[in-house]
Amino acid sequence: MLKSSYTDTYIEAGVDEVGRGCLAGPVVAAAVILPKDFIHSELKDSKQLGATKRAELEIVIKENALAWAIAEASVSEIDTFNILNASILAMHRAIESLSLMPELLLIDGNCFKPYNFIPYHCIVKGDDKFLAIAAASVLAKNYRDQLMSQLAQDFPAYDWEHNVGYPTAKHRQAIQKHGISDWHRLSFKLGNAIEDGKSGIDTK
Repeated sequence: MLKSSYTDTYIEAGVDEVGRGCLAGPVVAAAVILPKDFIHSELKDSKQLGATKRAELEIVIKENALAWAIAEASVSEIDTFNILNASILAMHRAIESLSLMPELLLIDGNCFKPYNFIPYHCIVKGDDKFLAIAAASVLAKNYRDQLMSQLAQDFPAYDWEHNVGYPTAKHRQAIQKHGISDWHRLSFKLGNAIEDGKSGIDTK
């Protein structure tokens, strides 16, 4: 079972992001503050959970959390600042949006930039070690998956309702055939579609 907290006294926020490896769509981060005595045997890294279980856990998380928030960094910001800095920007925005300001940040991964002088710990695979980080990963993934499914209704060629923007074979083939959309990250390797100057999808 994942740990309930890193310390016994500090107000801790678990922070995680999703969508760094995608070709399209924003990067999304979430921050969650859970009670010190919160336990849940099924809560873990969102990548290890199916959509149905994640939806169930989202309800539990939001009902029990002392505070939670979700934020994005846009495709334009990803292309401007690079994906790492955009991911940290999304994390900062999620932390800033919390209704309760944390005293310690538990960051999934190995890279972060200080936010508002709040102490932090970077924890590799933290979403498989601490409940608050796992909770953040669930909220962020659910939000982003739903967003990409909504965008897929306007851009059906890319199969975003299934690949949520990740570089699957079908997604890459669609880029080659139809070109890119406004939701694609130009700073990523999108294939020959950009090199050939194709833009067959009307994104307006």
